Amino acid sequence: MAIFADRAHAGRELAEALRAWSGEDAVVLGIPRGGVVVAAEVARALGLPLAAAVVRKLGAPSHEEFAVGAVADDVRVVNDDAVRAGFVTSEQLAFVEDLERVELRRRTALFGASGADFAGKTVLVVDDGVATGATVTAACLSLRAHGATRIVLAVPVAPADWRPDRDTADDYVCPHRERDFWAVGQYYDDFTQTSDAEVVELLSHDLRDGHVEP
Repeated sequence: MAIFADRAHAGRELAEALRAWSGEDAVVLGIPRGGVVVAAEVARALGLPLAAAVVRKLGAPSHEEFAVGAVADDVRVVNDDAVRAGFVTSEQLAFVEDLERVELRRRTALFGASGADFAGKTVLVVDDGVATGATVTAACLSLRAHGATRIVLAVPVAPADWRPDRDTADDYVCPHRERDFWAVGQYYDDFTQTSDAEVVELLSHDLRDGHVEP
């Protein structure tokens, strides 16, 4: 059953759950593509700068939407249980990773996500939801490696039995923790794929509004 009309709606609701971070020395980082739409609403509501945290899912060759891991910069997260369940060989996983790292580099350049310094900062990592948790985990670990002092993982919806490890995030905010969960898209009336152009536009609006990249 849908909870949100679209990602912007989800972002506005998530922002209400993140009011405690309003006015802090923090930055909102959306995971492209859909997570940036949610993050833009959070950044706008809290008056915080917006940027992108680029991550790529490692999908099973037989079912690309089934994540067996994720990559971000020098970070690699692999779910061994998912690899076994998807009958993914080490050769197949390496091939998928090579492809996804090419796309990772393309999006990093396109969304201006390279070279950011997060030392001493609180970062709010935002996505449109969690399924397996691979992508958000990779994003958080990458930001930790880039010096983020405090990491807040925030998503509108996730499985009730999922939460990040303490090494991954210091705080976890999720207004809707659902027991009957099979896919993030089931909770949105409109879960249309977000385009590169839309992400670039959202990030550029943030700059024109006076915010700066971290």
